[in-house]
Amino acid sequence: MSLKDNVLASTTPTSGRVLVTGASGYIGGRLVPRLLDTGYEVVCLKRSGSTLDRPFVGDVTVKHGMAESADDVAEAAAGCNIAFYLIHALDEDNFERRERDMATAFRQGCERAGVERIVYLGGLGNEDDNLSPHLASRQHTGRILADGSLAVTELRAAIIIGSGSASFEMLRSLTEVLPAMITPTWVQQTRCQPVAINDVLDALQQAAVRTAEGHEILELGGPDVVTYLEMIRIYAAEAGLVPRRILGVPVLSPRLSSLWVLMVTPLPSNLARQLVESLINDVVVTKRSAVEELDLEPMSIRESVALAISMVDDLAIPTSWSGNSQARLDATPDADDPAWAGGVMFEDARTATTTEATADEVFAVLTSLGGDRGWMWGQWMWNLRGAVDKAIGGSGLRRGRRHPYELVLGDAVDFWRVVKLEPGDHLRLRAEMKLPGHAWIEWTVSTANGDVSPTVTLQQRARFAPRGLFGRLYWWVLMPLHHLLFPRLAANIIEAAEETDPAGDALGSTPTALKATR
Repeated sequence: MSLKDNVLASTTPTSGRVLVTGASGYIGGRLVPRLLDTGYEVVCLKRSGSTLDRPFVGDVTVKHGMAESADDVAEAAAGCNIAFYLIHALDEDNFERRERDMATAFRQGCERAGVERIVYLGGLGNEDDNLSPHLASRQHTGRILADGSLAVTELRAAIIIGSGSASFEMLRSLTEVLPAMITPTWVQQTRCQPVAINDVLDALQQAAVRTAEGHEILELGGPDVVTYLEMIRIYAAEAGLVPRRILGVPVLSPRLSSLWVLMVTPLPSNLARQLVESLINDVVVTKRSAVEELDLEPMSIRESVALAISMVDDLAIPTSWSGNSQARLDATPDADDPAWAGGVMFEDARTATTTEATADEVFAVLTSLGGDRGWMWGQWMWNLRGAVDKAIGGSGLRRGRRHPYELVLGDAVDFWRVVKLEPGDHLRLRAEMKLPGHAWIEWTVSTANGDVSPTVTLQQRARFAPRGLFGRLYWWVLMPLHHLLFPRLAANIIEAAEETDPAGDALGSTPTALKATR
């Protein structure tokens, strides 16, 4: 009978008490809600003196301690059957020594607490190759965790496709910023087997119900084996960018390559350097496949890349991403992703206040913007932008408005579209002019009671998610105009609201009841 026949790999919901390290990180932050939904009681080990600022914090037990302390780990793991080890130190100096110390203490603490299994997410790569320090440390961590009495399921993954994955964010930045690049020849030769983040999360959940003893290593990869060059081309195609021009040269070492990577990516320097140096190694499944062992149906690289860069119109802070399935949600940016995840978002924020107008009067002005009434200040700028848009195939300003002062969700307002409308509180417009990216402008109205009279605050935010290098240049070129336009727009909205007469006639017509459809 094979080992696989002795191993339970089931998606049947289970329950029990589990320990999760790295709950504030990219993988752990997405895994914890899944475990809670499945019925697990989750304990999160958090560094002493820090807080777990996550939406699920009220649904988990938080234990403070150090991963390097076996005593702290034992206390946190008390009563837990499964322990997920999802931490690393790649963005720190001397990361190899620290990862060794943390893994040793974690194993010892779990042994003292009577944990049955450790589930560890490591790195793919052939052990017989001259692995980079990053990959070698990842695999050495797995061996340390297994150097004891506990059963260990080690999942070895290559590049994880999903906003927030360090490898994917490096790919995103390189491809979007550089329309042409000189790369080492190994970029066109080294093979990798990327896997979608939702497939990684599925594998981690499946690993929690394994019954194999000892140290089992399952190699996790998607259905496609590609070079890094092919990944760049796939990303460019799915992001709607012009094809990238790549020139391979034999003189660029991984360390030299990391220098120009640092110039265009938001990743921490140590982390970016370790990732670049890891690209010289093939990272493909060659032994026991996690896809087969765990009965997974992984997404293709094109599907996972498309999901990871798909942005919905109703964005949140700093972005909101969505889709029509759980897998889609898991592949896109999440509130638990690192601060450098999700791509670039430029913003111009303005605030204006008044004690002479009510929130409803301010909001009535907002819902009257555009069309025949125009945009309060600098109308020539709006007209010029509309003329340029029309000249390059857009609609320009000719769409106008459906109604002079009423709005419903989905209405066109010149070259904008109403994508969020909460009467008296919040209005968001999405740009539909021709743009090298995605743009929104929104206003939030709030009231605070003062000593003399209520103060109404208008918060105005213009945001732009650029596409490629031209998108970034577009924002930078227009910044002087933005500094002229946006402060006056917010101020004039307040002034117009203050001029509203008792009948509500602020701009020549009396606003009627605001309408919104859901």
